[in-house]
This record gives sequence, C-alpha cells and structure tokens, in this order.
Amino acid sequence: MDGPEITLEVAPELRLFVPHERRGGPTALVTDGSSALGHVIESLGVPLTEAGTLLVNGAPVARSHVPGPGEHVDVRAVERPQRVPGAPLRFLLDVHLGTLARRLRLLGVDAAYESEDIGDPALATRSARERRVLLSRDRGLLRRREIWSGAYVYSDRPAEQLRDVLGRFAPALAPWTRCTACNGTLAGAAKDSVSGLLEHGTQEAYDVFAQCTECSRVYWRGAHHGHLETIVSEAMAEFGGAPA
Repeated sequence: MDGPEITLEVAPELRLFVPHERRGGPTALVTDGSSALGHVIESLGVPLTEAGTLLVNGAPVARSHVPGPGEHVDVRAVERPQRVPGAPLRFLLDVHLGTLARRLRLLGVDAAYESEDIGDPALATRSARERRVLLSRDRGLLRRREIWSGAYVYSDRPAEQLRDVLGRFAPALAPWTRCTACNGTLAGAAKDSVSGLLEHGTQEAYDVFAQCTECSRVYWRGAHHGHLETIVSEAMAEFGGAPA
C-alpha cells in the first residue's frame, strides 16, 4: 500500500488475529487511500464477524469509511451478548466442532452440524439459506461474503467453547429437548412403543424414555447421564437460571 498513514489499535480480545508486532498498542499503518476500513481490518487478519464498534478519532464510523491521513482507528470487540436480528437464533457448525454441536443440542439449542467436510462454499451457502450463525475456528471461512452471520470459536476445548457461545449469544436453553445425534426434537415415549429398539438389559433397567421425532433415536437416563447432567447443570446455573 502507498497512501495515507493512519494509526490503528485493536481490542485486546482481537490481538490474537493480528501480526505479533501489532499486538502491543497503536501502530502505524499505510493504507491505499481507497479501501474501506472493513477491508483494512480484514487485511490485518481480523475477521469482520469479530469486529464490533469502529471508532475514528473517537467517533463511531461504518465499515465503509475510507480512512484518511492521520486518523486514529480503534477496533473494538463485538459486544456481548450479541443480538442477531431478523430470525430465530440458530447455529451451523463446521466439521471440526462436533462435540460443541452435541453440547448445544443437549441444552436445547438449534445447532446444525456437518459431520463431513462439505467445503467452505457449501457451508456459507447453507448459513445464508437457513439464516444460521456459522460457528468456526476457520478464519478464511468466516471471511466469505455469502454467510448470513458468523462467529469465531476462540478455544479448542469443548467446555470453553460452550461457555464462549452461550456467553456471546445468550440463546434460550431448554435441556433434554433435542436429539444430540440429528438436532431433531424429542418427545416422551412409552416403553412399549420403543421396546423393539432397546437391548434386553435396557428394557429391564429403565422405564422412562424419549424418542427423536426425526431420526427415531431413543434416549434414557443411562450410565453417562451423570456426566451430561453436570454439563447441563453448570450451563443452566451460569446462563439459564435454575436447572430443569
């Protein structure tokens, strides 16, 4: 670039995206004199899904603002909780976030998930078609213009990922109402109606069942229920009120 020089500073939460030499505070940056501020920010490595209010010399500006000589730009992080306008809050997760998808479903959050790598264009298209917030750790994917809405998942640990998403978007929680396998809704099922899908030991040991209305998978409070209950109780205590 060979144009106006500006100073630019990103919020501490966003510094992981920028080159190391730009993480300490305001740094000088030469622009081309014609690119919008949104493009300048992306060129530094910050996905626009993560950029909140943009300030130029202390005043808010749009991403379409073209920086001028001597301007000081502050890039703030997205405010939390983040409100997604225009549609019920629904998510789409990429192939690398399967555990997070299952935990969101456990809490009753609508979380579509691609178990196979269908490619960035197809994911972005589905996000737009179904108006889902695309969750990913792939910065390149989040830069695709066709996505409806997106968010970077900051941790690689499922427990931290869940807290990040719940804290950022504050979705309504309804534990034990979604199929963790396919995202369908669960309904109570009489033991007799699902007995043909159960092993003999399960039939003998349990009496309360739920079944997915989409894939017919059957659920009961089995050996792993204690672990799942802990996930639900902790999430509800922090983000959703009293456990169900």
